Amino acid sequence: MGIFERYLSVWVALAMLAGLVGGTLFPAIFSTLGSWEYASINFVIAVLIWLMIYPMMMQIDFTAVKNIHRRPKGLIVTLTVNWLIKPFTMALLAILFIRYIFGSFTGLISPELGDEYIAGMILLGVAPCTAMVFVWSQLTRGDANYTLVQVAVNDLVMVVAFAPIAAFLLGVTDVIVPWSTLFLSVVLFIVIPLLAGLLTRKILRSEQALQTFGHRVKPLSILGLILTVVLLFGFQAPRILANPVDIVLIAIPLIIQTVLIFAIAYYWMYKWKEPHSIAAPGGMIGASNFFELAVAVAISLFGLNSGAALATVVGVLVEVPIMLALVAYANRTRDRFPVAHAG
Repeated sequence: MGIFERYLSVWVALAMLAGLVGGTLFPAIFSTLGSWEYASINFVIAVLIWLMIYPMMMQIDFTAVKNIHRRPKGLIVTLTVNWLIKPFTMALLAILFIRYIFGSFTGLISPELGDEYIAGMILLGVAPCTAMVFVWSQLTRGDANYTLVQVAVNDLVMVVAFAPIAAFLLGVTDVIVPWSTLFLSVVLFIVIPLLAGLLTRKILRSEQALQTFGHRVKPLSILGLILTVVLLFGFQAPRILANPVDIVLIAIPLIIQTVLIFAIAYYWMYKWKEPHSIAAPGGMIGASNFFELAVAVAISLFGLNSGAALATVVGVLVEVPIMLALVAYANRTRDRFPVAHAG
């Protein structure tokens, strides 16, 4: 384990600080970088995500993927938690904290703004992670083939389930799914890196050459993560400094939700005796969010400067440090799970 991986939480904290300072001192630079986007997907962030997930995509073996149907338990847990539990716990926690604890009980958040915050948090709860889960899977030494299938199946469900669940929980009937964001994310964060990994396997051929090359490019994954954090906090520096109290209040239920969903999926996998290489990534998929989709829908429904949009942005900001804490916990509890077997 290199110095970056060993002290990853320290580097991320420094990256958060660097982003805030950079976004405050050099707003024009970050504004320009932030404008390079399409369908709410920033292309600079997209390139950095490629760097993060490319090493894992090289590990995917399609001859092994076809045998995953023999191990359905991990998929059952992931689908159940992501679509039958996660959206509703998020709505419950958002209403409890924002409307009541921070609203009517303490008066910290007005009812009108609180409703917008709740809407943004609900949108986060209905969008399980697509891209970053490959990073968390890699950091927990997850099964690359199984992670790919888990993400792909969840994306297929998202196509048909996102709009009706979001509409039900938001209490509106005109939820518009930004299909361009959804499909572009699948292409950018799954198809292209997957093809790059497949091409790399074809070129290198031998497993030893693949491992050597993978070891050399692995630092790019950590570098991509650090730079992503710098950019995310740099892009949002004005909002963070303008709304520090509200951001902290929104972050509290989001953090509880993240830990809760991970705990449910991870413990369920443990009770079903799934190997750690399946359990850890399975817990990460629901715990982290497809924030590009949530941000896009929040902006389309409520506006760029709405409370809903701000809530989805807070989700982006808290995700990396909280997920890294869950990664550390998953790695510490690895020996409690059975050893993975071939096939």
